[in-house]
Amino acid sequence: MDDDVARKVMVVVPAYNEEETVEGVVGSLLERGYRVLVVDDGSRDSTPEILGRISSRSREVSVYTHIINVGLGAALRTGIKAALLEGADYIVTFDADGQHDPDDISGVLEPLLDGRADVVIGSRDFSEMPVSRRMGNAIMNILTLIFYGCRVSDSQSGLRAFTRKAASLLDIRNVGYGVSSEIIGEIGRKNLKMLEVNIKTIYTPETIAKGTNTSVGIRILLKLVLDLFRRI
Repeated sequence: MDDDVARKVMVVVPAYNEEETVEGVVGSLLERGYRVLVVDDGSRDSTPEILGRISSRSREVSVYTHIINVGLGAALRTGIKAALLEGADYIVTFDADGQHDPDDISGVLEPLLDGRADVVIGSRDFSEMPVSRRMGNAIMNILTLIFYGCRVSDSQSGLRAFTRKAASLLDIRNVGYGVSSEIIGEIGRKNLKMLEVNIKTIYTPETIAKGTNTSVGIRILLKLVLDLFRRI
């Protein structure tokens, strides 16, 4: 990607207990010329120390810290707001566990750059997912359609890209994993143009252990019901 374009991008990385992967993930993003904003969501391992070292070496890395673990939604809300305050023209969300290929960022940014979309969701290949993850994500796609009226192929993808205007319109209230479906709902409510772009996913023991499996999907269902009544 052109260096001038990359400078307009802020990659938001929510991190919770990611001592095994966060340094490599941040390093790979810096190598490609992106500015990186990490939100440490109350990590109890060595993630804070690692992020301290990284930010001391590079002015292109900002670190925001939650004193206690609040949840993925809260971390994304903090990160997106901070990226807007730091002047990002385009905001990309990117998981810290190493499941995303940083080379896919240019693909999810392209429809924003040429004006075809306000938001782009990176869509993973479900056929390559472990069965529990595949079922969990399928459940969440159905719930996203039922609760928010939005049909997408991968509602739980952590790789997303927003224009500055689109990011500023998001009203994120869900503090946990339900935020992924909530973001899709916000895209529909705010009449934002959305596209999905195919991306690769790297499965490791760390990435398989995290994310949306069937039990997480059930917990998110209960939270979505509560959030629906709060919005009424």
